[in-house]
Amino acid sequence: MALLGKWKSIFKNWSAIHHIVTYYLLAVIFSTIVVSLPVFHNEGIELSLIEAMFTAVTSISVTGLTVVSIADTFNPAGQIAIAVILHLGGIGIMTMGTFIWVILGKKIGIRSRKLIMVDQNSKTLAGLVKLMLEIFKLILVIEFIGALILTIHFLNYYDTAQEALLHGIFASISATTNGGLDITGASLIPFAEDYFVQFINIILIILGAIGFPVLVEVQEVLQGKKYAFNDRHKFSLFTKITTITFFWLVMIGWVLIFALERNAFFADKNWHETFFYSLFQSVTSRSGGLSTMDISEFSLPTLFLISTLMFIGASPSSVGGGIRTTTFAIMLLTIWNYAKGNSSVKVFGREIDQEDILRSFIVISTALMLCVSSVIILSYTESFSLIQIVFEVSSAFGTTGLSMGITPELSTFGKCLIMCLMFIGRIGIFSFLFLIRGDASQDKFHYPTERIIIG
Repeated sequence: MALLGKWKSIFKNWSAIHHIVTYYLLAVIFSTIVVSLPVFHNEGIELSLIEAMFTAVTSISVTGLTVVSIADTFNPAGQIAIAVILHLGGIGIMTMGTFIWVILGKKIGIRSRKLIMVDQNSKTLAGLVKLMLEIFKLILVIEFIGALILTIHFLNYYDTAQEALLHGIFASISATTNGGLDITGASLIPFAEDYFVQFINIILIILGAIGFPVLVEVQEVLQGKKYAFNDRHKFSLFTKITTITFFWLVMIGWVLIFALERNAFFADKNWHETFFYSLFQSVTSRSGGLSTMDISEFSLPTLFLISTLMFIGASPSSVGGGIRTTTFAIMLLTIWNYAKGNSSVKVFGREIDQEDILRSFIVISTALMLCVSSVIILSYTESFSLIQIVFEVSSAFGTTGLSMGITPELSTFGKCLIMCLMFIGRIGIFSFLFLIRGDASQDKFHYPTERIIIG
């Protein structure tokens, strides 16, 4: 009893980030147990511990890298279980928890609100519960509409309505949560010539990756809420920067993939094949993980480009990972303003807070050190080419799920390292840093300031 009381005291004194990370670790453990249950496997299938754990981590982190085939390993019940786990990771543990608390009629106190704030990278406690419920409802509506459209269309592909329904539901959930998992056994390659399926998946991936606050603001505008149109309150700076950066990255990726592969992979393709191959691969590199082709067929420059796009990842407070679009945008804005001789970063009639600028460069620097270290380590422990390892590391950190096919062939150590990258990509760099730094303390004194030579 004394030991239990001691652990309760320690747990109570933990920071919100420690609690959030613990909840995600518990979710991984629970998911590992679930996917290990024989009742969810096809006949004759047995998963090793590392296979079950990898499947759990890739589902919770909504990445999509797999060491086993979801279609060949799991029966329909198991596929539904994985779809539920994708929700837990994609929407977020605290969003799911908030919905359950409200359903049960429980009061959501300050401590729980702080956990929600950390999980959603929010800077204020105001309106968090309402935001979580709006997010939950929005995602469910998006998934329902996507599943309905895809199910009707899949009746042309599958023999029974039940099979079309299962594929429609799973495909919609996987795309919306940017989970990257599939039950076709070949991602979206069977639909490489079906542009309708690709278009629906593109829309779902974008809606999941662009950021929950953006979706909520757009919903408020569409509903005609007055404050969304007056001069005092238009779209927030976050929504403006996020949306513009997100779609510019999609456009740049689209154009560069076309240009780099014009005389390579696209050499024997007609215009509409080239158009959709380029567009889909650009969109899915945000964090989607689904693919309409064998990625390894791309040339070396394109693979490095996609690796960079995956490293940047999706938007904050979304289903995706990476350094996030706003971090990348603030870095570019800071460089541009400094080059112009400005002492502050101004955009859309607003000035970026200096702390946010510092945080952005910390995130980028830490992420680069983490990924470069992982590439060096895997280059030593694994027998794959450098581009294959760079691609795998970028995909894991960006929680994307695209792969050149080396995931199942990684050593046990390599798989564990990739799992760590997927988990860090899901919780975010700052949560990772706060987790290892311990409690912050105020400086009791300062030394004299001295300038040093930079650059």
